[in-house]
Amino acid sequence: MNRDALQKLGKEDLIALVLAQGDVIAKLTERTALLEKRVADLEAKLGKPPKTPENSSIPPSQGHKPSRQERRVAARKGRPGVTRALAENPDDRVEARAEACPHCDHGLRDEDQPEFHAYDHIDLPPIRPVVTRIHRHRGVCPCCARPFSAPVPEGMAPGSPFGPGIVALVLHLHITQAIGFERLVKLMDEVFGVILSEGAIANMLARAEAPMIVAAEKIAEEVRSAKVVASDETSARVRGKTWWQWVMHCSTAIYHVITDSRGAKVVTDFLEGSTPEVWVADRYGAQNGHGQERQLCLAHLLRDAQYAIDEGDTVFAPAFKTLLLRAVAIGRRRDNLKDTTLAQYRAKLDRRLDEILEPTPTTAAGRKLAKGVKKCRNDLFLFVVRRDVPYTNNGSERALRPSVIFRKVTGCFRSHWGARLYAAAVSVIATGRLRGISALQAISDVVCPILATPST
Repeated sequence: MNRDALQKLGKEDLIALVLAQGDVIAKLTERTALLEKRVADLEAKLGKPPKTPENSSIPPSQGHKPSRQERRVAARKGRPGVTRALAENPDDRVEARAEACPHCDHGLRDEDQPEFHAYDHIDLPPIRPVVTRIHRHRGVCPCCARPFSAPVPEGMAPGSPFGPGIVALVLHLHITQAIGFERLVKLMDEVFGVILSEGAIANMLARAEAPMIVAAEKIAEEVRSAKVVASDETSARVRGKTWWQWVMHCSTAIYHVITDSRGAKVVTDFLEGSTPEVWVADRYGAQNGHGQERQLCLAHLLRDAQYAIDEGDTVFAPAFKTLLLRAVAIGRRRDNLKDTTLAQYRAKLDRRLDEILEPTPTTAAGRKLAKGVKKCRNDLFLFVVRRDVPYTNNGSERALRPSVIFRKVTGCFRSHWGARLYAAAVSVIATGRLRGISALQAISDVVCPILATPST
């Protein structure tokens, strides 16, 4: 609008124009402030080292993959070859002998050709389901004239035609191999000759939920009663929303739970009033206060120290990393050391930690790390004097890794009961593996006895 146009406007029009321009100026000022803050944040990030699996919790799958040439800089040493061990109890044996000499056609006897080579030929027979037709008879007793029905054969109750073996296999393929319903229908048909629908698979899993939850609760009781318990959590997707999968485990049992909270209440509800002697976890606040003492994961702290070193800290982070590596070296030898020696080692580690915490770090990451270490300094070296306490929480991360893969492959759980079943099933499977039991056998031990019980 030019000057002449403004002179033609009345007082009220001018006031309205000024107010409208004031609103525009206010919005532009606010927008400018936001952009300036964003520019400042981006400029600050330019001077920071990148996050990598070596200095942060970024998984190795997201780290830089060296090219083939980079990986071949150092020539790998060869190793002697190995052959497959022969089966201890082969199902069949074939004695391959020549009837005549291939050169002169002279007849040969068994004693002319002693054995010189043995090998196994392994194959699968044709896979087909076993279908049993049940004819259940009924009639009238000729003695008392009352009607009767023959009892249901054990493990073959009417209802679903699929036996517990198929249910265990479907559950195993879905949980441990992350095979979705559509692909599972094709696999069962093409490989095993069993025709299923996606609805039938859903019904199988739904029937397996109750016995799995009962078995998982027994595992939870075992974890609660342990002296040393470790825990961790990762995200999960349930019906399109972000939930959390927690794992709590000891040396003999692993328990999973999927819930909509990442707060400390999850662990408190799980413990039901019990208090382990030692709780092993990272520095996340919800993991604190659940045991009489706490052991922090040194692997997390080593990565944090490495990031501070990458940022340029030369005061605290390098010395702290060296101290942690020293503690880890002691932890690896603690089974061969006396209790008094371990106590002296811990006292030395604590004194050294006091020394390196005195100077002020030179970078923001170093100061942040030192501040955090001061708050939890008593939780660093408990494992030195307790041989049953691990110095990392890698066991929890390994327990959660299959679930992370399952989440990436399947996307999310479409129902709450599906999430409950999965958590119970992975509890049973992981605990079984600790005891040398395969996943399929662990599932079968829980599901088959329940589903095979005849109905009356």
